[in-house]
Amino acid sequence: MVSNCVTSPVAGATPRAEHAELIGAWVVSGQHGRLSQAALETLSVIAYSQPISRSRVSAVRGVNVDGVVRTLLARNLIAEAGQGEASGAMLFCTTDYFLERMGIASIDELPPIAQHLPDAETLAAELSQLATEAAVADVATATDSTVGGERAQPESPEAD
Repeated sequence: MVSNCVTSPVAGATPRAEHAELIGAWVVSGQHGRLSQAALETLSVIAYSQPISRSRVSAVRGVNVDGVVRTLLARNLIAEAGQGEASGAMLFCTTDYFLERMGIASIDELPPIAQHLPDAETLAAELSQLATEAAVADVATATDSTVGGERAQPESPEAD
């Protein structure tokens, strides 16, 4: 039976706690790859909207960002910034290492978002309004499509 597990050269040997930092640095040093497009997009959303919850980032991007957030945390580009008051969800923000890598001293030095894009508050209000309208439409459709427990047949246009 072939195993993909890493084995110690000395039978029964296990890594020691004093070697953890050295081993961790060795493992992380192999991560010289660039960030994926998904990671860059997620990092941008966090940078411009921080502090922000994972679910909010997912809503803005329209996809699940769990794996990307783990990658950004592991690379020390983002950090946990506490919990949201209303939802209790973990909030994320960028780190000093992110600022260093970007070559800026403060988050205020980020380039402005394109002028034609709405600000975060306006976008949130519009998304909330659309969600409310969709929910009302769903209820109205469900109410109109059933009559006395049976599905109503759509009316056909009268032939002249």
